[in-house]
Amino acid sequence: MFSDEMVKLEIRERIAYVQFDRGDNANGLAVAACRRLTDIAHQLGQEHDLAAVILSGQAELFSKGADLRDPELIGVRDKPWSERRQIVQAGGRMCRAWAQIECLTIAAVNGWCVGGGVALAASCDLRVADPGARFYVPEIERGMNLSWGAVPRLTHLVGPARAKRLVMLAQILNAPEALQWGLIDEISAAGEVQAAALALASRAVEMPAMQMRMIKRSIDASAFALDESISHADFDQFELAASSEDFANRIAPFSGRAKA
Repeated sequence: MFSDEMVKLEIRERIAYVQFDRGDNANGLAVAACRRLTDIAHQLGQEHDLAAVILSGQAELFSKGADLRDPELIGVRDKPWSERRQIVQAGGRMCRAWAQIECLTIAAVNGWCVGGGVALAASCDLRVADPGARFYVPEIERGMNLSWGAVPRLTHLVGPARAKRLVMLAQILNAPEALQWGLIDEISAAGEVQAAALALASRAVEMPAMQMRMIKRSIDASAFALDESISHADFDQFELAASSEDFANRIAPFSGRAKA
C-alpha cells in the first residue's frame, strides 16, 4: 500500500488499484499531478506479475481535466522556450506512460470526466462508467487544441466523425451515449463502477500473464502504429494556440487571468 496527498496505490492478488484524488471539487490534473501519475505508471511497469490496473478518481467525479489555475502552468509563459516545452508535455507523458503499461488497464469513471481526464481514461485499455458519468472535451471552447496524444486515441475509439463532434463541437456525452459511441466499454450498476472494473480485472487474473502482455502489445502495435506521427507535435500546437487572442479571451474566466 502506498499513499500520498494525490495518489493511493494498493496491489492485491495481482491487481493494482490506483486512486487519484486531490481532495477538491475538480480533481484537476495539475502539472505536479501529471508527473505523479506518470511515476506511478512507470512503477507499475516494473511489476512483472501484475494482471491488471484499475485507475479511478474521486467517488463523485473522475477529473475535470487540466488545472488551469495551476501556478506552474500559469507561469509557463515566463519560462524559456525549452523549459516551457518540458512543462507543457507533462500531460502527454502521463498518458503515454499509462498507455505503455503492459498489463490490462481499466479506467473506472464516476461523474464528470473532462478534457485531460478524458485523455487519461482513453490511455487505458478499457473504460467502465457509472450511469451518471458525463464526458466532455471543452478545449476548443477555451481556445486550445486537444493535446496529450488524445486525438488519435479518441479517433480510434469513436471514429473520425464522432471524434469531430466530441473534440471540435465539444459535445457532452452521458454514459449511454458514450457506450453507444464506443468511448466506454461498459456501464456499471449505480454506485458499482469499482465492482464492474474489478470483475474485468479478475478475469485478467485468470489468464496467463505473459500471453496477455504479448497479445496486448500486438493489438496496440497494429491499431496505434501511426499515433506518434499524428500527435508528436501537439504540445507545440498548444503553444501556437496559447498565443492566440481566442485563447487569451476564453481562458481568462477559467484560469483567473485578466484578459489581454
